Amino acid sequence: MRTWVNDRGRSVGARWRSNWQWWWDRRLRIADWLYALGTLPLSLLLQVGANGVFSGAIESGSAVLSRSGSVSAMIALLGLAVVLSVVPAFVAAAAILFRRTRPKWLLLIAVVLLAGFGNFVPASIAIYSYAVYFDNRRLVAAWFALLCLATGGGYGTNGLMYVIAVVFFLVVPVTAGLWIGTRRQLVERLHERAERLEREQHLMAEQALTTERTRIAREMHDVVAHRVSLMVLHAGGLEVSSEDARTVEAAGLIRTTGREALSELRGILGVLRDETTAAAPTAPQPVLADLDRLIGEWSTAGMVVRREETGRVRPLAPGVERTAYRIVQEGLTNAAKHAPGAEVAVRLHHGPRQIEVEVANEPAPAPTVPMPQSGFGLTGLHERVVLAGGSLSAGVCPDGGWRMRAILPTDGSPDRDAE
Repeated sequence: MRTWVNDRGRSVGARWRSNWQWWWDRRLRIADWLYALGTLPLSLLLQVGANGVFSGAIESGSAVLSRSGSVSAMIALLGLAVVLSVVPAFVAAAAILFRRTRPKWLLLIAVVLLAGFGNFVPASIAIYSYAVYFDNRRLVAAWFALLCLATGGGYGTNGLMYVIAVVFFLVVPVTAGLWIGTRRQLVERLHERAERLEREQHLMAEQALTTERTRIAREMHDVVAHRVSLMVLHAGGLEVSSEDARTVEAAGLIRTTGREALSELRGILGVLRDETTAAAPTAPQPVLADLDRLIGEWSTAGMVVRREETGRVRPLAPGVERTAYRIVQEGLTNAAKHAPGAEVAVRLHHGPRQIEVEVANEPAPAPTVPMPQSGFGLTGLHERVVLAGGSLSAGVCPDGGWRMRAILPTDGSPDRDAE
């Protein structure tokens, strides 16, 4: 029930975000339609009760016709008055739809309607929209002056009436438009600045990452590679100078292992260094088929390793095999560090959908001096296992030994890679 509720909640949330984004992307066009349709009734009302230049001309014409007594002429004049009242209101409403793209048409129509009919609605919307969406303040001032002159034609030049009309129908809209337009420009510039700073921050982070990778590679080369090379050199000298067969064999194993470690270290350094022209290392990575060689190396070094493999063995994804190999390698290394001389058991169980890898060692037969440790081995191995979609557990056994167990899924895509 809880899962169903969570799924429904996520579905409703996703639909709400999608619908909100749809409305937000079209908010300006919706505002255009609201301005056009919402102000149309008031515009029609002002057109019918017009008191401007055209209305004065129509009244003079109707007075002349009433004295002449021509009914047909009066009907024609009445029809002309209706046309001059209704059609301009719809034309102005249509021009409001283009107030952000073609503002000059709306401004010209507003001048005509304000001077001819005293209709202030298109003028207020036109000067407000022009101040909001256009930053040429000189043109805003020019259009404002022209609309002030048109106000004199629509409402007369009587001092008080003219001032009231200009203040309420022009000054208030243009002031609001200038404030909103300035705020809009400020917000846009702040957004641009934030995006620029974010891009610069990403670039700085990438540069810092590249510098740190180069530094790590340099430190690994200067410290680890030097020490391993010195170890290989001494092992080679011991192999040549010693007369004991077992010593010669052990020195040869140390020398071979050191050379392999140097080879793998060079591959890691090739990835860490900032060499854009160099190709990534293409040496084959270890898989489960290399476990025999790994166990053989530890057995030659004196470790007692017992391997058990159950289940139906089948080909696995390279990433899964590589992760399983690293788990066994880390387990054997930890056993050699913390329990030298103890018997180690390596168990692999191939299930239908997963592979279980377990490395367990018995308690150390004698107290030993603790080896240097960083604690990052299990952490890195846990991250590798989690990337492969599995789980890792490690802890002390009841008999005092140590056991590490990992479960890796094998039913995923063959291209799945844990590295």
